[in-house]
Amino acid sequence: MATKDVAGGAPQRRMEDIVYPPERHAEITARARAHGRVDVATLARELDVTAETIRRDLTLLERRGSVRRVHGGAVAVERLGLEPSVSEREVVNTAAKHAIAAAALAEIGDAATIVLDGGTTTARLATMLPTDRELTVVTHALPIASIVATRPNVHLHLVGGHVRGRTLVAVGPWTTQALARVKADVAVLGANGISREQGVTTPDVAEAEVKAALAAAARRVIVVADHSKIGRDELISVIPCDAIDTLVTDDDADPELTDEIEAAGVSVRRATPAVAPPP
Repeated sequence: MATKDVAGGAPQRRMEDIVYPPERHAEITARARAHGRVDVATLARELDVTAETIRRDLTLLERRGSVRRVHGGAVAVERLGLEPSVSEREVVNTAAKHAIAAAALAEIGDAATIVLDGGTTTARLATMLPTDRELTVVTHALPIASIVATRPNVHLHLVGGHVRGRTLVAVGPWTTQALARVKADVAVLGANGISREQGVTTPDVAEAEVKAALAAAARRVIVVADHSKIGRDELISVIPCDAIDTLVTDDDADPELTDEIEAAGVSVRRATPAVAPPP
């Protein structure tokens, strides 16, 4: 019989029901998908096995593509390896994304020229941009352009190129060539994954090239990523940690993983989500 996880996540089976390795592997995978990350010590305690057994389980699950090993545990791999669409991402971790966007706005400070990457967190940030001073915004993302285009205090530069339907951002040589001529005060990048070893990563080659160009187009780089992205490595590296000034995440991010990123020279800021953020 299944029991409800105390944190409100996926149902978990009773410890005495999880006897054989296949059952344990299924439970570990389910927990990783529900919470984004699992750690060895907790799994060993709650599944009543040794830490070494859990480490062997995680190694096997990584070979199968179910999880990806990180220091102290493992993180979930996106189901079927598919990159989620904008509409799918809009309804995930909304409270965390709102808090992260607000904290990132504070990190931007009095910057007058801002490069904004595509993504649901950066789109929330766009809605929060101040209206009492002039700003120049450079973006390749259609949703962000639509948010700021009619604001009288914003000078919008929309960078063109081939638009990806899944993420609604421009990619390709036109996009990267235009960004090569830009040098803004600050760039705010989204991330599908960020770790100490690989820095910012993303599943798509074309988007990786544009994200790198966005980072190079500013004097300061802020990365916004909710806790599910911390410790995750996607297919393509974008920029290493030493090219990032600040990471803004939420306070559900694993402290061990954020400490690793901070040790690589990145200033890490944690935002506390409200109980009920604005829609």
